[in-house]
Amino acid sequence: MNMTVTTYLTYLAVAVPLTIWVARTLSRNGRVFLIDVFDGNDAFADAVNRLLVVGFYLLNLGFVTLFLSLKDPVADASGLFEALSVKLGVVMLVLGGVHLGNVWVFNRIRRRSQADRMTTPPVPPNVVLAPQQPEPPFTYGY
Repeated sequence: MNMTVTTYLTYLAVAVPLTIWVARTLSRNGRVFLIDVFDGNDAFADAVNRLLVVGFYLLNLGFVTLFLSLKDPVADASGLFEALSVKLGVVMLVLGGVHLGNVWVFNRIRRRSQADRMTTPPVPPNVVLAPQQPEPPFTYGY
């Protein structure tokens, strides 16, 4: 087997499990964050979490497969490590970028929902006051 094929197989053997591990970790630990974003609605948070995992897999595994090809054939072991370091480094940067993008979007949603909560009083008022009548303008007795 030539070194280029070995590079491809090693790249896939590392990149695919790495993507799966990151998706599972984000899904498991992100659930608490999503529940907070969606005001304690567990079912909705879980559904969004599953959809995010599917999208994460599609995006990142699609990128991993598109980024598989090499410009030059790999001739030796040092070329294998050089090619793998570039390829896996870019895959990790993309995984991190997608993760940060998701966190940023959901943090914006969370802030908006918290701002809406702050404008609503925690309990309804007990008494409704009648509107006060404006006082007549002051006259000097003329």
